[in-house]
Amino acid sequence: MRPNLRLEPALLARVNQLVDELCQERKGINLMEVCGTHTMAISGSGIRRAVDPRLRLLSGPGCPVCVTSQEEIDTAVALARTKDVVVVTFGDMMRVPGSYGSLEQAQADGADVRVVYSCLDGLRMAEAEPKHQFVFLGVGFETTAPTVAATIVAAQQSGIGNFSVWPMFKRIPPALERIAAAEHTTVDGFILPGHVSTVIGSRPYQFLSQKFRKPACIAGFEARDILQALVMLLRQMATSPRVEIQYTRSVRPEGNRKAQQLMQQVFENSAAHWRGIGLIPDSGLLLRKRFGDFDARQRFVVKTRPVKRTPCRCGEVMLGLIVPSDCRLFAQSCTPENPVGPCMVSSEGACAAYYKYDR
Repeated sequence: MRPNLRLEPALLARVNQLVDELCQERKGINLMEVCGTHTMAISGSGIRRAVDPRLRLLSGPGCPVCVTSQEEIDTAVALARTKDVVVVTFGDMMRVPGSYGSLEQAQADGADVRVVYSCLDGLRMAEAEPKHQFVFLGVGFETTAPTVAATIVAAQQSGIGNFSVWPMFKRIPPALERIAAAEHTTVDGFILPGHVSTVIGSRPYQFLSQKFRKPACIAGFEARDILQALVMLLRQMATSPRVEIQYTRSVRPEGNRKAQQLMQQVFENSAAHWRGIGLIPDSGLLLRKRFGDFDARQRFVVKTRPVKRTPCRCGEVMLGLIVPSDCRLFAQSCTPENPVGPCMVSSEGACAAYYKYDR
């Protein structure tokens, strides 16, 4: 599929002019688009091909399915095979390959796995079918966590006892700190996620400019938004780093305080395993003790077999160390029809974006 190259010429020209000016004293510039939705927008609009080749736009860890660890995928599949358990999940999780199959394969084998648009759908199913245990897979960032928290509160208030959540949530700022602090990082600046930032605001990212001297900008998802954010980031590189908001129509510095309060009411920070990155302190969310009755980890004992590793390089892609085409599996043995790793499965995955638009 050919990308849509109808970009705003003045903005694009300004981006390339700034790149040329900055590259008088450096070989190139690496900016990371943290969010998977940005990756799709950049590829789909043709931005990646249209900018000066000295500006490299690298994918980051902002695809929730992609950063879900192999161990968590294996647990989800094993849970789906548990008697009288109905697993409820978002669609992107279905085809992610685990060590011994996917949720889609478990469903084909007879497991009751249902795709929903929201966690609340799972609660309604549980209320309608009280003889079954419904477990929602809590995959996502600060964007989806408030809605899951609201559903857990509703389940507690309604006294629905056959609904629980298996928490696999991830928090974006700690992962960005890990990337910025990495000894061999090549990232010069960050295009920050718009959806996550609508909830948490811009203040949690201040460490990027203050501690690591990295430019950062929260961007919207239209081609114009992204080009404007690139101009803002490149100007910061020429002057001084800070955290700016291009996406002012949706993001405020303080974020959505009601959503934050809801998350704090239901969840507490915990360490979490990120695919390709490893264990990051305070980067996950677990249910607080007073909501323990809705914690599926306390309700079910799930036994998994040893993890089987694959040659998939999704982790390196999400760290900005390589682009998808650098992986020898890309578009060969790993395709959307036969994915080896989650970055080719998810609608926000970098490999899926490159396969569709940038081959």
